[in-house]
Amino acid sequence: MSILLLVCLTLGQGSIPAGSAKLDLDLATAKMEVFTYKPANYRDGAMLMVFHGMLRNADEYRDHARAMGDRFGMLVVAPRFDSTQFGKGKYQQGGLFEDGKLAARANWAWSVVPKIADRVRDLEHRPDMPYYLIGHSAGGQFLVRLSAFVPTEATRIVAANPGSDLFPTRDLPYPYGFGGLPTSLVTDDLLRDYLARPLTVYLGSADTVRDEDLDISSEADKQGQTRYERGHNAFRSAQELAKRKGWDFRWRLVEAPGVGHDHEAMFNAPASRAALFGLK
Repeated sequence: MSILLLVCLTLGQGSIPAGSAKLDLDLATAKMEVFTYKPANYRDGAMLMVFHGMLRNADEYRDHARAMGDRFGMLVVAPRFDSTQFGKGKYQQGGLFEDGKLAARANWAWSVVPKIADRVRDLEHRPDMPYYLIGHSAGGQFLVRLSAFVPTEATRIVAANPGSDLFPTRDLPYPYGFGGLPTSLVTDDLLRDYLARPLTVYLGSADTVRDEDLDISSEADKQGQTRYERGHNAFRSAQELAKRKGWDFRWRLVEAPGVGHDHEAMFNAPASRAALFGLK
């Protein structure tokens, strides 16, 4: 893509082109590269925002999500959370704390998501464009915790194979549960809203290996021994709490049979349709 086109996209002059492209966005609290894919037959479909894993390979995630864009007629948008601006504590864990203190809400990493969505809407001249969020591994962790703390307009939030989850309990410390957080972030209202968010726990049934990238801390292992087990336990914990409290519960649990810890396979699995849209 030409430098001129990049500048035009950054300034909001013209819609996102067909095929693969890149935006450079200044979001006030962060400057981000955002990789896009618009199918050739795109006709005002929804936005699919894709969140990378620990390798921060947003361009590769965009490429591997193109098949979903083609299948579902969606505009793929994959932001890169670089390690300079978003270290581990500010990506997987959302940057909830800075220097041991609760960070300003505007500085949470999750706060860029609505900004990116609105910028893409501006470029497409569609202020009401619906959007979906999907992330794998570290990206799945990012979205699980976003679901707890940041309201968005996302139609559905899909957390695929997160290495650890956020259980709706005060018995586990953050980022595994709500223990140790300021009282303002551990209210019943917040927990109720968390369980009412449109979150899909999307698990590969073969993601059962305790590989070198898995969090094997004692607190993580209280959630389960593998990503697959942890996801099931998190869903069950949330479902039981909602039932006990009489709260609305909008989570889904979807499995991709035979798929391990592989974002491309999870994206391309037939089950991705159910994860996003609740359709078989």
